[in-house]
Amino acid sequence: MGGTARRPMDADPRPPASQLHSQTPTPSHRRPVVAALMLGMSLAALDSTIISTAVPQIVGDLGGFSVFSWLFSGYLLAVTVSLPLYGKLSDTFGRKPILLAGVVLFVIGSLLCAGAWNMASLIAFRVVQGLGGGALQGTIQVVAADLYPLKERPKIQARLSSVWALSSVAGPAIGGMLAGYADWRWIFLINLPVGALAFILIARHLNEPRRHRESRPRVDWAGALGVFLSGGLLLTALVQGGVAWSWLSAPSLTMLGGAAVCAAATVWIERHAAEPIIPGWVWHRRTISAVNIAFAALGLLMIAPTVFLPTYAQSVLGLGPIPAGFVLSTMTLSWPIAAALSSRVYNRVGFRRCAITGMTAATLVLATFPLLPYPGAAWQPALIMLLLGGALGLFQLPLIIGVQSSVGWAERGTATASILFCRQVGQSVGAALFGAVANATLASRLTEAPDAIRPGLPDDLDSVSRALEHPGALTDQAADYLRRAVDTAVDHVYLGSATAALLALLALVFLAPRRFPVRTETEAEAEADAEADAEA
Repeated sequence: MGGTARRPMDADPRPPASQLHSQTPTPSHRRPVVAALMLGMSLAALDSTIISTAVPQIVGDLGGFSVFSWLFSGYLLAVTVSLPLYGKLSDTFGRKPILLAGVVLFVIGSLLCAGAWNMASLIAFRVVQGLGGGALQGTIQVVAADLYPLKERPKIQARLSSVWALSSVAGPAIGGMLAGYADWRWIFLINLPVGALAFILIARHLNEPRRHRESRPRVDWAGALGVFLSGGLLLTALVQGGVAWSWLSAPSLTMLGGAAVCAAATVWIERHAAEPIIPGWVWHRRTISAVNIAFAALGLLMIAPTVFLPTYAQSVLGLGPIPAGFVLSTMTLSWPIAAALSSRVYNRVGFRRCAITGMTAATLVLATFPLLPYPGAAWQPALIMLLLGGALGLFQLPLIIGVQSSVGWAERGTATASILFCRQVGQSVGAALFGAVANATLASRLTEAPDAIRPGLPDDLDSVSRALEHPGALTDQAADYLRRAVDTAVDHVYLGSATAALLALLALVFLAPRRFPVRTETEAEAEADAEADAEA
């Protein structure tokens, strides 16, 4: 690294006064921008959940039951592969144009979704929405860091976390209500006024200082295409593998091989590009590389509560969809509260120790889930999710703020996008990996079923869940056996999730520096110039 001084983050992570006052708008000027950020975050957060309860109505109107899962997968894929590009573009051209473009793209995608005429068109327009959502998710986090000095960043991050938590809880209810009492197309049409208001507030009130560049900015379009192709092939293989085709089939092997070839080509392109989309310093700096690994593990471990807990609550505990959602929602309530309070912890012990404390607690909480009694009571997993949300609130926010504070303005977008990208990839890998674990456990349990109940038993997690929702065709013994099989499968998933949490913990303990560097804009720019000179 370059030779400029870095101020370590330890007992008091406040930067010098010069940084606190540079480029920091007054509170009155920040309010409309913060309102716009919260509106933009609500667009991205709601659209991840609001459509879930409207799927029956959408399929009934448009058809395409066999491919409806791509309503979610297509959106997730577009968000994931576009994050690195938007991060680099925001560092190159500024946050405002990227954020405005993201809002416009998201609104256009929403309008197109509302006018979809079949499932294929709706999936394609969801991808357009996802491309806008990628700009919103990444750039909003960066603008929040630009607006607030380090000491005040937990406030805005807690607000954004609260928006995400509220959207996670309210989204399915709003989607079901609109689909049931109006029309599913209103799920997308309500984005139009929200997006228009966010656009106006950003356009009028987000003012960025002009930054001098000695040369005309260049965009690494070849690298962007490489990221799109390698990420798209990998995520498609992970989403469809074991579902649309077997893991060792020609489509899976072709996509995985294509992803590996494209990734190798992308690495070569990025190493020779003047302005790479994913620059080498993202992986060469210990602070960012360690957090990237930890966030990939966070994406992995989040699959257990978000994907498998609702199945556990309905199939094992016998709860309805709404009570099952409330069991999960306890995590979304404690997470933003813990995030808001995390500054009191990391101001005393530092970013790294605060995150280690949170992930240690998360590891223990996840490992406790398999110890729950069968069938147990709803308050037991709800309490575990409440504790898990608090633990992850102490883990995630300090690392985001720590990484953003370790770089200057010109690198903040890229650094933030890299950790969000790793989290998204971790979620995709986790969905495939833990889905395979759950189905393998179920297959083993069903193979061992007594001969008296074995005929007619379903053979995968989705089929078992559907059978338990309508148990009329099952004997009491068969239904109880299936519930125990689901309980065992989810227990194994939670053990896998605890292992992912342990991986995140090890990354912080052995890879992350003991003290996160906190740099002023001048220091970071001087270091970037020194690194550029060294590479030249």
